[in-house]
Amino acid sequence: MYFQLLKLILWPRTDEKPRELDFHPGVVNVISGASKTGKSAVIPIIDYCLASDKCAIPVGVIRENCSWFGIVIDTVEGHKLLARREPGDQQSTGDMVLIEADTIDVPHRIEGKDTTQSNVKKVLDRLAGLTNLGFDPESEAASQSRPSFRDLMAFTFQPQNIVANPDIMFFKADTSEHRDKLKTIFPYILQAVTAEVLQARHELDRLNRILRRREIDLRTLVTAGNAWRLEATSWVRQAIEFGLLPSDQVIPTEWPDIVDLLRGIVAANSEAAHPTIAGIDAALMRLRELRDEESKVAAELTQRRQRLSELRRLIESSDAYGSALRIQRDRLSISEWLKQLVPEDRPEDVVAALGEGGREKVEQLSDALSAIEVRLRTHPSVSDTLDKEILRLRAEAEASLIRLNEIKREIGLLERNSQQAKQAIDRFDRMERFLGRLEQALELYDKTDQSAGLRQQIDVLKAQIAELQRRVSEGEIQRKLRNAIDSIEATTGRLIPRLDAEWPEAPVRLMIQDLTVKVIRGTRDDYLWEIGSGANWLAYHVALTLALQTFFLSLPHHPVPGLLIYDQPSQVYFPRRTAGNQKTDPVTWRDQDVEAVRKVFALLGKQVAAANGRLQVIVLDHADEDVWGDLDNVVLAEQWRDHALVPHGWLEPDRPE
Repeated sequence: MYFQLLKLILWPRTDEKPRELDFHPGVVNVISGASKTGKSAVIPIIDYCLASDKCAIPVGVIRENCSWFGIVIDTVEGHKLLARREPGDQQSTGDMVLIEADTIDVPHRIEGKDTTQSNVKKVLDRLAGLTNLGFDPESEAASQSRPSFRDLMAFTFQPQNIVANPDIMFFKADTSEHRDKLKTIFPYILQAVTAEVLQARHELDRLNRILRRREIDLRTLVTAGNAWRLEATSWVRQAIEFGLLPSDQVIPTEWPDIVDLLRGIVAANSEAAHPTIAGIDAALMRLRELRDEESKVAAELTQRRQRLSELRRLIESSDAYGSALRIQRDRLSISEWLKQLVPEDRPEDVVAALGEGGREKVEQLSDALSAIEVRLRTHPSVSDTLDKEILRLRAEAEASLIRLNEIKREIGLLERNSQQAKQAIDRFDRMERFLGRLEQALELYDKTDQSAGLRQQIDVLKAQIAELQRRVSEGEIQRKLRNAIDSIEATTGRLIPRLDAEWPEAPVRLMIQDLTVKVIRGTRDDYLWEIGSGANWLAYHVALTLALQTFFLSLPHHPVPGLLIYDQPSQVYFPRRTAGNQKTDPVTWRDQDVEAVRKVFALLGKQVAAANGRLQVIVLDHADEDVWGDLDNVVLAEQWRDHALVPHGWLEPDRPE
């Protein structure tokens, strides 16, 4: 990702002009200065303007005298100014300003926000070309969420407490939240896991969920179908008992014949059953007749109630239409009014304004409106013509209801007085329930029989899943990851001999799960924290961060910014104590330290040159040009000896810096 820092800007709380600190793209920029001049605030200011969640800018002089902080960056889309309000007593604020142009003119003052931190994050994510997909579709853990531009700062910043730290290699990796997220995104950063792989993972998760549902549906159908096959013979026997089949019916042995026989039972009316009840009496015959009549009368009653309801809706619609017409008629009753404007006795000059033939025009318009008003007055009332029909239907419905109640009372009386009737009713109800269950069972069998389509869907899903699994093969991901790590380790191994490391020829291993490196010395594998000397720690930090940038720049459209910022890399050398080494010449110590620090700057200069302007390095250090002067691609951005990050004029007169 092409990302170069052009300016760092501080806006004062007074009306003075803003403080601008300029940087050169594509080279090593050095800010050299004494302690307490604000060098260690540069990384927190840049980080804050890049939409960090918290403000890590030191409290005191800087925050008390600045109202806004800003940076100007150069991207493939042009220059962008990102400014953020000083948070005051809060941990941070979301108030930000975003200005985009080919060339940025730094405003004298910032009056208020025009965007928010979350919007700036989206802009930065878009510039980096990061995917919107999370790493694990089934996990809601923060460490498995989508990669963001904020995650990439781990490969950009090396503040004073990290640049030579044996326990922490990457920015903010000292918190468990950032450590877990960094370990998750590492394969993505090294492009072993691509956006296409993440998309395939999400699609694979979706298809697996669908497949599980389809397999459950199939198992349910198959299980139910198998159970139904076992019960099919008992269904036939029950049909014989109810009289739905003749008593001499032979039960088929072939499955299709059994199914056809059962389908015939369901298709036949229950009236076809002829239960042989000996001594059926007149009460039972009458009960059957009453049941038939009850069904018929209930149907007639339902039909008449439906017609009454429709007639009522028709009348309501007609009344609403008539009301609308009357409103229109009242609004249009202007024909007489028009005629009154030009009465016969009115002088001719009253209508002179209408021009030639004015009176005739008014009369024509009045006649036309009068015709419309006549039609509106002649709207018929539907309710008058339907009243008789409504009364007739209501009388018929009441008669049907009375007859239905009489039938129910007679049925109840017969059922109470006839034990045989009760038994017959019970038998009839059981037969109806049997037919209902049999019909449902046949429907279930039909679904089971149609499971071939479901099996075909499952086969298609399995084929799609197999194809996606090849695309997200863990073996292929590990192969790509190993190749990327090998490349980074090889570059680190080439860079270490150019620095002041104790074992320059020892191979280096990048341990992603531990977020550190190992040094391979013969039969020993030593983690960075197991190796002594700040010089070693600094060497591996510098070599690894440069090796990572070299790898990133070798790939097209890589999301990590081509920017490295080191704070106080010379701290392990200046000052260096000589206590206990009285025989050593202090001047020799000084020369050795200068040479070691000079190696760091020389290596940085060579790496930015090899990057052809796509890598920018900023170093904040005590060391001055006596140490790193005359090195290629290393330039002085500012020297803070008699001034500092915050101009002296911003400070209160009686306040110390």
